[in-house]
Amino acid sequence: MELATLLDRCRHGDELAWEAFVRQYQRRIYSLATCYASDPDDARDLAQDVFVRLYRTRAQWTGAETFLPWMIRVARNVCLDRLRARKARPPASDVPADEMVDLAATTAQPDEAYTAGSRRRLFYRALCKLTLISREMILLKEIQGLQIEEIARMLRIPPGTVKSRSNRARLELARNVLSLENEADR
Repeated sequence: MELATLLDRCRHGDELAWEAFVRQYQRRIYSLATCYASDPDDARDLAQDVFVRLYRTRAQWTGAETFLPWMIRVARNVCLDRLRARKARPPASDVPADEMVDLAATTAQPDEAYTAGSRRRLFYRALCKLTLISREMILLKEIQGLQIEEIARMLRIPPGTVKSRSNRARLELARNVLSLENEADR
């Protein structure tokens, strides 16, 4: 179903359209939440909170051309609100980074699944070592695929700042990946 039609039907209370909407975007929202949450269960809770907020505000949804950046901004804000609340009440114990991401095998060949899983674990471990600003840049630009102008509007910073932060974030991520690979080789 075309996005504009889906959004319009959701705005008017069509429950089947809402279900289709959730199915279409649940992986994307969960993926975004995993970058902010330290536990898969927390990420699922965050994703659910995002959809609750979207459902409550569906009458005010923007048009299809600006909806995706707006939805990601809402998801980001929900995640940041949760992080702020957590800082007020820190968790009793830390969760190891290896347990942060659900990496179920999706390939038929075990060696391919192992290689892909190792790369994903390495990537997410390196991503977790980034500063919050760098992690957010990688998440918004590289993972979510937002344009520089969309990120600039979302974060309320100039496009040039987005470009420089994005470049720094990619370099920082590459250094982290190389560092983790070197640790693994020892």
